[in-house]
Amino acid sequence: MDEVVLLDFWPSMFGMRARISFAEKDIKYEYREENIRDKSQLLLEMNPVHKMIPVLIHNGKPICESVVILQYIDEVWNDKYPLLPDDPYQKATARFWVDYIDKNVYAFGKKIWMTKGEEQEKAKKDLIETLKVLEGELGEKPYFGGEKMGFLDVALVPYYSWFYSYEICGKFSIEDYCPKLISWAKKCMEKESVSKSLPDLERVYGFVLDLKKFHGIDD
Repeated sequence: MDEVVLLDFWPSMFGMRARISFAEKDIKYEYREENIRDKSQLLLEMNPVHKMIPVLIHNGKPICESVVILQYIDEVWNDKYPLLPDDPYQKATARFWVDYIDKNVYAFGKKIWMTKGEEQEKAKKDLIETLKVLEGELGEKPYFGGEKMGFLDVALVPYYSWFYSYEICGKFSIEDYCPKLISWAKKCMEKESVSKSLPDLERVYGFVLDLKKFHGIDD
């Protein structure tokens, strides 16, 4: 029987990707919560390069970086709800958009809660423009993956758990600018694999407040 362990941290949108994928594929695994300020020896051994979560340990072998983990899960357990399409072009397109998400949504969202004034306003504008581009890619489809949730959906929907924090810190509404994207996120949340993998929005906001305090950022 496979030994599957996930080293993770509850508010991590990157770890949520693996959690959703495991739930969707009905894969049993051991969840180990990490303290990012006091990392375990196991985490340091399993990810000596970046020393970051998430890390998937499959039969004693580590797989690091959330997108790599997501692809690995899909390849190893490909008989259970495949996330990536078979078509090479569609597969490459999904990977392109996930790269776009991680290079933009994460960076702009972080700037919103870490900055104030003009810098924060620019981050809000950049985030909204990024989400509008993604909304355009979604189009009229129910999911980015088409008729069912796929690789890109699983990669993006964890960020939804942080939208509330971005909105409170930045004093704006994402739904006002990207209503279709929010409708998509709510549709994803109707799936148990997603709703049980994403933390409560207000709990994430409490974590953001702790981060702001830790970094000496005043409201």
